[in-house]
Amino acid sequence: MLLDPYYAQQDNIITITAEQACTFAKKECEDFNPIHDKDSKRFCIPGDLLFSLALKEYGASESMSFTFTNMVKDSVPLTFPECADEVQITTEQGKSVLEISKSGEKNSNPDFIDSLIKNYVLFSGQNFPGLLMPLLEKHQVMFNPEKPLVMYNSMSFKFDNLDVSNHIHVKLADTYLEVEKKRGNFFLHFDILDGDKVIGRGIKTMVVAGLRPYEHEAIIGCCDRYLARRNDFVKNC
Repeated sequence: MLLDPYYAQQDNIITITAEQACTFAKKECEDFNPIHDKDSKRFCIPGDLLFSLALKEYGASESMSFTFTNMVKDSVPLTFPECADEVQITTEQGKSVLEISKSGEKNSNPDFIDSLIKNYVLFSGQNFPGLLMPLLEKHQVMFNPEKPLVMYNSMSFKFDNLDVSNHIHVKLADTYLEVEKKRGNFFLHFDILDGDKVIGRGIKTMVVAGLRPYEHEAIIGCCDRYLARRNDFVKNC
């Protein structure tokens, strides 16, 4: 499966190294957020990798919501309990990192799950700079360009039904930003399509921390550095 190189599992315990997480973010999501760099002091496992592993373990239900409750560091053992309508992924010490709520029919076909994961995480990784930058300029705010902190908060989706092909894709529907003093809530609405037909809808929410007044040159410099990191990775692949 798509996820095989990015985790190790023994019984219901899954571990992810910083190297695996960093590669997943860059290769599968095209996400170059510095927080996922393996040598970052603020390193954390990408939420999209935790989401993907949850789909692998539990399948896709018609309605699902995912709430990220704590950051996961390098090689922390995570407990994935037995499948239920309400699931909590925890560390071995019992600290919650991901809470899942699901209902309706379920599809666990490996080809369908791989297609959903592959298309969603690639969509999800495109939030910066193309989607977030125009909203920051519109609201005249920005994050700290030297230490950007943009974090996954939650995601949910709902299918009309799961009698679909194994070749679906995800398309942006709308974006908006809510500004609350020094914090922003960034919303990405998306459609899930089977061919040209919309078969589901969802929303991803991110937190933009440490907001400050907008400085065009500073944020453009941050964007240029981000794109340079992406280009270097592609060139060296």
